[in-house]
Amino acid sequence: MNITSKKLTTVLIVVSLLSLSPVFAAKSKKSKSKVRTINVAHTITNVPYDFLDEKGQPDGFELAVLKAVDELLPEYEFKFHGVSDEELLIGTESGKYQVGTKGAWITEERKKKFLIPNNPLAASVIGIAFRAENADQIKDLESFASYSGKLIPISPQSAQFSVIQEFNDKHPSNQIKLVPSDVFDIADSYLWVLEGRYDAYFVLKLSFEKNVLKETGPYHLFADKLAYVPYKGIPTWPLFNKKEVELAAAYDKAVQTLKENGTISALSLKYFGEDVFNFVSD
Repeated sequence: MNITSKKLTTVLIVVSLLSLSPVFAAKSKKSKSKVRTINVAHTITNVPYDFLDEKGQPDGFELAVLKAVDELLPEYEFKFHGVSDEELLIGTESGKYQVGTKGAWITEERKKKFLIPNNPLAASVIGIAFRAENADQIKDLESFASYSGKLIPISPQSAQFSVIQEFNDKHPSNQIKLVPSDVFDIADSYLWVLEGRYDAYFVLKLSFEKNVLKETGPYHLFADKLAYVPYKGIPTWPLFNKKEVELAAAYDKAVQTLKENGTISALSLKYFGEDVFNFVSD
């Protein structure tokens, strides 16, 4: 091939590419337009579920699972927004955010306001804190009910109230004394137990570890005087805007895959030091 022929061939190739470039551009633009941005609201201090790390980046078990879900869903791109509890609930219900996650338990009110998927995102392990001197008599919730059943009052607005109600429904002859509280959280609960005013405090395992077992905890001084036994794992759920039926279905499919391939168990070990789903029963 002579120089003139080479030049002609080069020109033809360039012309061909220029004529095709709008097609490639259109395909690229069309492909990009198919990816839908999903705004995910999350709380910022709920360690280790949803929080901001020291660099201000979203972190936590629930967010790690949602990031893994995002990787399995090429049609979506998750964008995370750290917000207050109130902003999360209002924003998700209104559609400002398509998903909100805050370590949420299921309540009848939330069922009315949000779309709840089939698969939970995480779980909260809950149980009772009691005086260590009673450890020989109190081994679980059933033995506590037999011992006295004198539980620190619980706000009826708390999801924990319904958990004890459910226990009492299943144990009609071995009841826990469920006293309604007019406040959501009683600051002196551990002290009331130590003083003998009540015999147990229904509390999250993580909260007990943070406040009592951890050396910097406000009640660590009483670590040798308090004991704890878990009752069960309560599933926590992402809250979807009511219109996001297709997104929730895609989430469910992805989470099922992450369960089967061991990703969720591995993440739970990373953030909790144990598989919290081992405490969840039907």
